[in-house]
Amino acid sequence: MSDESAAGQGARASSGEPVWTYRGYQLRPSEFTTAMVHFFRAEVQRANVWRQRLDTTTNWAVITTGAAISFAFSRALAEDHRVIILNVLLVTLFLYIEARRDRYYELWSYRVRLMETDFFAAMLVPPFHPAPDWAESLAENLLHPQLPISLWEALGRRLRRNYLWIYGILGLAWMAKVWLHPTTATSWSEFISRADIGLLPGEAVFIAGVFFNGLLALIGILTVGLQQATGEVLPRYGAFHLPRFLERAPTPRSLRNLRAWFRPSRRRQQLLALIITDKAQAVAERILRDMRRGVTALSGIGMYTQQPRTVLMVAQTVTEVPRLKDLVGDEDPQAFITLVPAHEVLGKGFLPLQKEARASG
Repeated sequence: MSDESAAGQGARASSGEPVWTYRGYQLRPSEFTTAMVHFFRAEVQRANVWRQRLDTTTNWAVITTGAAISFAFSRALAEDHRVIILNVLLVTLFLYIEARRDRYYELWSYRVRLMETDFFAAMLVPPFHPAPDWAESLAENLLHPQLPISLWEALGRRLRRNYLWIYGILGLAWMAKVWLHPTTATSWSEFISRADIGLLPGEAVFIAGVFFNGLLALIGILTVGLQQATGEVLPRYGAFHLPRFLERAPTPRSLRNLRAWFRPSRRRQQLLALIITDKAQAVAERILRDMRRGVTALSGIGMYTQQPRTVLMVAQTVTEVPRLKDLVGDEDPQAFITLVPAHEVLGKGFLPLQKEARASG
């Protein structure tokens, strides 16, 4: 069975079939569509909630920054610049919290984007023909949810979009406070001496500040190429074209073939199931009929009993494992199943063998 049929065949009402067949289940097209619509609304709501949490964390950083600067400049004591430094540490904590929240937001956003591009967009272009592996990708994400982006990518994105400006304002405010209060410094040495914090000399404070801000800028630059975030909405197909006013400018190599990254680039996990059973024919028929997966029978001998045994070999994806266990358990509760990770499965129902051969050639 191909990925297309495994992922969900097109609505069959137009061909006279009254039901939607999906991995042995039968649903009417209206029932399936209603379920997907409710699921889409739920995922949109969860994405919105986490989007609001991101905005809330940014508001915390902005409010505390304004309060710290107002407090520091409302007093004439030079030592009050320590309030700004403490606020820098607090803003850094907010940045880390926001990056963690951004990773969870991307989890829900990925599902929403997958539904938009591979289900609803397909409904608008008759005949209804979803992408071959969209349901498998969605089902795998539901059964084995993984955060789509790394913490470094999330830190870099939030830093470039919001926090670099906040850190810049804090840095300028700190320098202005040290330089101007209580009176304007007349020399560099006087400026450095005012930067003292307790037993920590001003030179160390200034060097630490330069190192910290340089590290932030380095994180922002090095994470530009990390582009697994679904929040970056790009076209579903084809290359991403820059606006006209940027076309004449030299394009960095990393941006020349930019494509949509709403779907993780990792390949779905594939497994090889080896089933040792005394009811090989019944088990094989259930797998062929209900799962629409091919089955290969191998001859074996149980070395303890010296009795002949039939070993069924089935290639499948990780989302089909629970279904396989149920089918085998129904037919033969005494069966023995071994699941072996498969590096790559080529052929009908998985990656097309001919396309893979052309790509390697």
